[in-house]
Amino acid sequence: MNKDGTGVITKISPRKNYLSRKAPKIRGYSYRGERLEQIIAANIDQLFIVTSIKHPDFNNKVVDRFIVASESSSITCNIIINKIDLDDTKTFLKWKTIYQDIGYNVFLASTVNRQGLESLYQSLKGKISLLWGHSGVGKSSILNSLYPSLNLKVGLISSFNQKGKHTTVTNFLFKVENDTIIIDTPGIREIDPFGIQRQDLGHYFKEFNKLTAGCKFNTCTHNHEPGCAVINAVQSGKISEIRYNSYLRILETIEEDIIF
Repeated sequence: MNKDGTGVITKISPRKNYLSRKAPKIRGYSYRGERLEQIIAANIDQLFIVTSIKHPDFNNKVVDRFIVASESSSITCNIIINKIDLDDTKTFLKWKTIYQDIGYNVFLASTVNRQGLESLYQSLKGKISLLWGHSGVGKSSILNSLYPSLNLKVGLISSFNQKGKHTTVTNFLFKVENDTIIIDTPGIREIDPFGIQRQDLGHYFKEFNKLTAGCKFNTCTHNHEPGCAVINAVQSGKISEIRYNSYLRILETIEEDIIF
């Protein structure tokens, strides 16, 4: 570090992985109409998608976009459903079942009654973990509950649209214990996975993988093609229609990028 307190890069180590997304739709983040890649973090052991069941409401389509970004980077993905103390109808159990059945670890959490925090703490221990999610879902509150010495600033929910306001504005890396590192990220408004082709998107929906060999065409996009094993599985109830609809929404986005 220099005398004025600024850092100095002394060595560039190789990356074992990195997480990215399409850069936001603002000036300086596109080239000739094409959105550039924005690197979120590198050398991550695991990713935790943080969402809330209420305030803001759980959005499975957003969760699925986060999952695609994680899967396409070959990073172990977990899901945290926060604020479950606000859900008297226990809707969170439905979402937990959907994602656990696919093969993801789902943590049900509440910083009010500390439910789920001990199991989450044990899963973070000894690893480099990144927390990623929308604004207002409670990333900073969870980290403050697990590691009080961090004393992170906690934001409020907008009374106008019930969406979170940005509190964390840049990525922070915290060594919270000798063997445990946490990367806290700003809440984001949108997430579009970067560099995915239409014919490859299905690879990042884990429940599709065991079926795609049965598709009539090896370039099947699982959208309209005859003899599609994935579509047949949706129709027979073997694949969640909710997840399949998320897949189609992401596929439409990729089509728009190609046409544009």
